[in-house]
Amino acid sequence: MSLSVEVRNLKKKYGEYIALKPTSLEIKNGEFFTILGPSGSGKTTLLKLISGFEKPTNGSVFIGENEVTHAPPHKRGIGMLFQSYALFPHLTVFENIIFPLKMRKMPKDAATKKVDKVLELVQLSSFKNRYPHQLSGGQRQRVALARAVVFDPPVLLLDEPLGALDKQLRLQMQFEIKKLQDNLKITTISVTHDQEEALTMSSRICIINDGEIEQTGTPREIYEKPQNRFVADFIGETNLLTGEIIGWDEEIAIIKTKHGEIIRSLTFNKELKEITFAIRPELISIVSAVNQPENILKGTVRDIVYMGESSKCKIVTENGETMTIKLTPKEIPFVNEGQVLQIGWEVNEGTLLNK
Repeated sequence: MSLSVEVRNLKKKYGEYIALKPTSLEIKNGEFFTILGPSGSGKTTLLKLISGFEKPTNGSVFIGENEVTHAPPHKRGIGMLFQSYALFPHLTVFENIIFPLKMRKMPKDAATKKVDKVLELVQLSSFKNRYPHQLSGGQRQRVALARAVVFDPPVLLLDEPLGALDKQLRLQMQFEIKKLQDNLKITTISVTHDQEEALTMSSRICIINDGEIEQTGTPREIYEKPQNRFVADFIGETNLLTGEIIGWDEEIAIIKTKHGEIIRSLTFNKELKEITFAIRPELISIVSAVNQPENILKGTVRDIVYMGESSKCKIVTENGETMTIKLTPKEIPFVNEGQVLQIGWEVNEGTLLNK
């Protein structure tokens, strides 16, 4: 049975260095929760505190209703999946997976049935007698995953689980891990620096930076409604325009950017003054006779990067703002470097942030 995880006012110092500032959050029973942030942000420290591999300077950790702040890792009953797989090279696939059941002194027949069941789940039944060196990277990852869940832990922790895999295999394993997590309904906490991985797999995402939480929300909330400049800039690609609000048209703010462009944005926060306006490249379109959005800027194409299903295009406006837009396959043949274009977006597209 899976359990919720809660940390209350959790803090970690190494000497004078604060790796994690006082942090509180709750991971719900059965959800896939991802801790996402750049290198050195504190995400791995938070995972180690939850797992028991580090002791907090202050604060508490709860698994279900039980406080486990000072319990060692093996007393927390948590499943762990590491980037390095940490398989025993001298043991077969079957022997690797049954190992945690032997440690728990499960009867041999029951343990064997359990291993056979989890081998089926990860589609490795025919590989049970092979050794790790006889497996591909993806297969070794699945063995490590099977070993982490075979004893029915209430919580599964993933530490950069797909970092050692190539892109195609990483995409495949994202699907397989999420499918397994859905089947087992196990509370899962994953740490990664890969934004696409977090957006694809998570029920909720916690963005952490410089030892503190910047925002927690669903993938859609994080991507479409960032709460500050760091989140907007860190998740995906975005255009960030700084400026000030110079007037209002009911709930529409009239903004003058630092380069003098006038744009309009829907917002219900009338206390804003100095702002950053964030808009994703895919929300900006080329203005045409049939497409006349409320915000229109004129600019010159300076750079085009072909990406297969789309192209990224940099445009410098008449006043000097640099904007990145995404061209669809149908638009790509008609846009060239040096071309003057009008680009635009609607007032309800993009997000206004405190500067």
